[in-house]
Amino acid sequence: MMDMLVLVLSGLSIAIGVVALLIGSLGLIKLPDVYCRIHAVGMIDTAGASFIILGMIIHQGFSLVSFKLALIGVFLFFTSPIATHAVAQVAHKMGVKPVGRDLVKSAPAKKSKGKS
Repeated sequence: MMDMLVLVLSGLSIAIGVVALLIGSLGLIKLPDVYCRIHAVGMIDTAGASFIILGMIIHQGFSLVSFKLALIGVFLFFTSPIATHAVAQVAHKMGVKPVGRDLVKSAPAKKSKGKS
């Protein structure tokens, strides 16, 4: 009975992680510019990888392997946002503009006060 519960929970966790990664991949393909793509992939790949690692930890049980998997999860949790931030920073420095947004609002036209 307990083995079945472990299999179901680990399989469910891995399935959630795979679905999250597939959704992130769709965002990578469909979104218009580098900033939107970074946002979609940066958040979803951390969640997807975390769920997959959690599923492997549940399947393995508490052992040295699960400890190593937890260390990998912590490493990914901290390095993935740093990597996406670095990519966004380089894109900004290279002059890549977001698509579909006018970030600088033009000043309203002033009416000239002529003498009449």
